[in-house]
Amino acid sequence: MMANRPVNSSFDGVKPMNKNVFITRHLLIGALSLVFFVTMVSAEELNNRQTETKVFEKTLDNGLKIIVKADHRAPVVVSQVWYKVGSSYEFGGTTGVSHVLEHMMFKGTEKYPAGEFNKIISRNGGEDNAFTSKDYTAYYQKLEKSRLKVSFELEADRMRGLLLPEDEFTKEVMVVMEERRWRTDDKPQSLTYEQFYATAFDNSGYHNPTIGWMNDLKNMTVADLRAWYQRYYAPNNATIIVVGDVQAEAVFNLAEHYFGALKPFAIAPLKPRTEQLQKGTKRIEMLLEAKLPYLLMGYKVPVINTAEDSWEPYALDVLAAILDGGDSARLSKNLVRGSEIASSAGAGYSMDSRSQTLFLLDGIPAKGTTTAQLEQALLKELEAIKNKPVSIAELKRVKAQVISSAIYERDSMFYQAMKIGIAETVGIGWQKDKEYVDSIKAVTAEQIQQVAKKYFSGQTLTVATLKPLDKNSESEQVK
Repeated sequence: MMANRPVNSSFDGVKPMNKNVFITRHLLIGALSLVFFVTMVSAEELNNRQTETKVFEKTLDNGLKIIVKADHRAPVVVSQVWYKVGSSYEFGGTTGVSHVLEHMMFKGTEKYPAGEFNKIISRNGGEDNAFTSKDYTAYYQKLEKSRLKVSFELEADRMRGLLLPEDEFTKEVMVVMEERRWRTDDKPQSLTYEQFYATAFDNSGYHNPTIGWMNDLKNMTVADLRAWYQRYYAPNNATIIVVGDVQAEAVFNLAEHYFGALKPFAIAPLKPRTEQLQKGTKRIEMLLEAKLPYLLMGYKVPVINTAEDSWEPYALDVLAAILDGGDSARLSKNLVRGSEIASSAGAGYSMDSRSQTLFLLDGIPAKGTTTAQLEQALLKELEAIKNKPVSIAELKRVKAQVISSAIYERDSMFYQAMKIGIAETVGIGWQKDKEYVDSIKAVTAEQIQQVAKKYFSGQTLTVATLKPLDKNSESEQVK
């Protein structure tokens, strides 16, 4: 829902899948949010229409967990393999290694040389891809249901049999560096977003960009990838999600056949890397060649994994929708169409992160308006929520939007699998998603006001402004 969200970030929206899309829960909801503007059916009616499909899980002796959800509407299947590793696991000098390894997972094993994976999936009428985020790396295939065994055979082969040839690594790390240039370095908002996160988080793994710092990419070796692969790519650090026209027991048997012989190994526990307590507003100003100024703000807030009170993430989720849930939401109504102080303004929050995250606000000031004025306008909207409870009518409308969006996600086998995969991999557990609708329904106006007062403080705020560089000033600096 956030306006103008940069591509290379942990808040990326759901786009046509390419190999480097980074995804989080709030935007899975946002990607489908337009649907509830074209229906008059209430969220309660939609929820009652849904046939609750059982989810089955089994863990093999080697620690590999398989989760199956049947969806018999079409003779297709989505298979996803999730590894508990992403950029938040990386440490100094290794940033980007999870993402580069994701690329290299398509570069061959002894049984299937480089390029064969994609060709085999294509010959079987399917599609495949992968994505890396701060919290996980995942690989998926969409196939006709009888071809699930093709997916399992290929994924089992590369789970422990990846070759990582030096020549392929040399080429692929160059591809990633070029990707970084066009995704981040050459995009002022994306570069601002990256520096914003690096400023907001000091010692959390969220300090580093998923794609990696350029210097780390330049100095990366194939030995770095080999160590990362050996450390994290094991059956006892992976979860397979299957959604589609399948029977759970048949999937379990197939998984045992292809993955059962893979050996587990000891995975060293992660250092906690708990973010230190912030004690004042942080600010950065980016002077870049850009057409428009840009403002990005973020408050440190809890997620499901870290919340002291279990209802807080759901109150924050509803609050984000109050601010940025379409044309009727407050930021659009008050700042874009009302005062016309912003040409765009948005808010975003993800409750399904591995550790503490940010509640984000962003915007582009209208012509003749400064980023400072836009910042004050955004702060004023937050103060309004702190000072006066949301009305019953507004709360009911926003809840209906949030709930109906979550329910419409069930129309997609891919997103059903995504939700399960994210929840499992970040440590929430897939069962938690079943509580989502009821938890949103239970949010009160007082709880929304309470989290706004508790978390929207200058003590936890980080602000980044993008100021278009004056080319004449730049010329003077060069001289």
